[in-house]
Amino acid sequence: MSNRSCRIIFMGTPEFAVPALESLINSEDFSVCAVVTQEDKPIGRSQTLGAPAIKVCAEKYEIPVLQPTKVREIYDELLALKPDLIVVVAYGQIIPHNILPAAEISRRRLSASRNSKR
Repeated sequence: MSNRSCRIIFMGTPEFAVPALESLINSEDFSVCAVVTQEDKPIGRSQTLGAPAIKVCAEKYEIPVLQPTKVREIYDELLALKPDLIVVVAYGQIIPHNILPAAEISRRRLSASRNSKR
């Protein structure tokens, strides 16, 4: 890469993914241009809408957040961001095969599951 930082789209949802996102945010080598996460969901007995931990983190750093029902709904938006890298950490949905190749360099996926084979 040249002297510019690597443009990253981060896809994640739970608290587990927050340290990975913050590491990328705090790195001089990366620029997180957007975060994709699950929609806000009802929590507890009162069923009050609660934001995913990743959304809370992204908003703290003023990073744009996309919350599609299905990732394929935002395919054109993701392409328009021209990411160099898409990082997926515990996103919580199956990501369509045409989404990850949108990154110019590569895709990386991190899962908390012991059964993950990717």
